[in-house]
Amino acid sequence: MTRKQRRSVLILSGLGVIGLAVGLVLFALKDSIVFFYGPTDVAEKGIGPGTRFRLGGLVEEGSVVRGQGTRVRFKVTDTERSIPVVFEGVLPDLFREGQGVVAEGRLDASGTFVADSVLAKHDETYMPPEVAATLKKRGYWKGKDGKGNAAAKPVPETGS
Repeated sequence: MTRKQRRSVLILSGLGVIGLAVGLVLFALKDSIVFFYGPTDVAEKGIGPGTRFRLGGLVEEGSVVRGQGTRVRFKVTDTERSIPVVFEGVLPDLFREGQGVVAEGRLDASGTFVADSVLAKHDETYMPPEVAATLKKRGYWKGKDGKGNAAAKPVPETGS
């Protein structure tokens, strides 16, 4: 083998090893790359207690209960399933029922999501793209009602 051939084999071997390493890392992280899971995704994937992840969806109407101090209980829904959430801390100013939310934390043994942080939309029309996609998939969409208020409502089905 000439020097040029040995150098080419070495470079190609190195690139192959790097490609294999990147592939293995991406395979290992495939479930962690998701920005958040909706309540239905949590049930389907069988995420167990103690696993840290992000839970996203809408704050269910009538579910917000303020407790002692800064403790708040509410439910996050994707219109199919709901997961109860407990959060100890100051909620974002724009947090309210019917709005998109992403909470980070863990499930406890009873199936309640214990959140470390809660993120809410940042203006009147924003909804995280992943939440919007989930709602579209479930047949709901975040749109304007006749009064200019953002509201989740069913998308009419077409007769095709």
